[in-house]
Amino acid sequence: MPGVGKSTVGVLLAKRLGRYFLDTDVLIQVACEKSLRELITAHGMAGFCQIEQDYVTCIDIKKAVIATGGSVVYYDSSMHALKNDGVIVYLDLPLDELETRLGDLNARGVVLEPGQTLAALYAKRTPLYQQWADVTVNLSGLTHEQAVEAVVVSLEGF
Repeated sequence: MPGVGKSTVGVLLAKRLGRYFLDTDVLIQVACEKSLRELITAHGMAGFCQIEQDYVTCIDIKKAVIATGGSVVYYDSSMHALKNDGVIVYLDLPLDELETRLGDLNARGVVLEPGQTLAALYAKRTPLYQQWADVTVNLSGLTHEQAVEAVVVSLEGF
């Protein structure tokens, strides 16, 4: 979900694990030379999701911590690509905490259907995140450092 801290926690986790960090949103923006908002405006929601899917299915995920855009979870091919060579960690945060953290969803480049609210987005994505997750880490009330520690502990055995 947007605002959960994927990028911040991901960078700290990568440093802790001695891996490189990749944010697929940044990868797409650099490769396409446009912001996420510009890509969504130019290609529509479905077109942007196809771009996202194309990039996610071709990246090398070995020895990486990857933060994906939240809409990646809509596409089985993307999720299979990530799951085949990696561990999928779902960073879970209650809706009320997400609402407190987030400002304008459109400015963040969040893939929303026309008129869709954060609550509706949360209801749509949460079951998919749960379905694909190898590990779920509840971040409620945790600092970034505590979140990293919780992820590290949850990955023991993988």
